[in-house]
Amino acid sequence: MGAPLREGMESLAAEVQPALRPMQVADVARVAAIEAASFSSAWKPHTFISLLETSGPELWVLEHPDDGVIGYFVLWCVMDQAELANIAVADGHRGHGLGAVLFERMLDVGRKRGVTSVYLEVRASNEAAIGLYERFGFTQIGVRKRYYDQPREDALVMLLRL
Repeated sequence: MGAPLREGMESLAAEVQPALRPMQVADVARVAAIEAASFSSAWKPHTFISLLETSGPELWVLEHPDDGVIGYFVLWCVMDQAELANIAVADGHRGHGLGAVLFERMLDVGRKRGVTSVYLEVRASNEAAIGLYERFGFTQIGVRKRYYDQPREDALVMLLRL
């Protein structure tokens, strides 16, 4: 009888909740490292810094109390439309629902900005991301032929109406 209680307590202790907050310049090195590990055509640190200096995009990070920044997203907002430019979770933290946590915040941020439509492009072969997007209600509305480099691949264009 003691083992199930102990296991339950251990799992509660293991469930440390990461915090979501706006990205800061101090986060850029870690964000750029996650970006480089996640995408073959990764943005450079100066790209994130320049975006932090403008008022249009929303840049947010997911910060773990022990591991620091473990995920981020970049959302371009223009009037009532938005484009999810980038979203990623650090290797070692994937597969635990953290992408969905980031995604929920991204949608909340968009709604607060008055966004009614969110667009994104995703590699046609990225089944995990496509599945996540579809769970949130995105539908495919087009294909951009040979959109991605390294390797050359089509992008699916997806849309969510809020």
